[in-house]
Amino acid sequence: MSRLRFHLFLCVLLLIAAAPALEAAIKGTGLPLPRYVSLRAGEVNLRTGPGVQYPVDWVYLRRNLPMEIIAEYGTWRKVRDWQGTQGWVHQSMVSGLRTLIVTGKTRTVRHKADAQSKPIATLEAGVIGKLISCPDLNGWCRVDVAGKKGWLRRVDFWGVLKNEIME
Repeated sequence: MSRLRFHLFLCVLLLIAAAPALEAAIKGTGLPLPRYVSLRAGEVNLRTGPGVQYPVDWVYLRRNLPMEIIAEYGTWRKVRDWQGTQGWVHQSMVSGLRTLIVTGKTRTVRHKADAQSKPIATLEAGVIGKLISCPDLNGWCRVDVAGKKGWLRRVDFWGVLKNEIME
């Protein structure tokens, strides 16, 4: 019986020693949620749960597609896309690069943050661009789409939180 107690005692010690590492693995990054990221690769599996043992529900084939992280579990991120689809991806498949996807109909990138400003580019729905800044809540963000930099209204794309100010 004393040998069994000794083994139980060792197991308890191991669990106590491993607790901080386990807690950190479950907790995730500690960064604010929700937050936006983009897909790092041109092919990313969206899984039904946080691990490779969960089935692939969807495969994304667009690098730099913006995603909203809504939860974390260890090295896994629960994400939502612009159409509301949710699932889990590994942290290595997302990047901190901020991007946007044009929604709705044809949208116009402007020279200044003003609807009367000179147009720089016309964008179709589904076009992906880089989000440079959203300096205030005036409704406009600075963007870069295929090397053309200008201003696009927040309501014309998905990839920024409603009240987010981004420098």
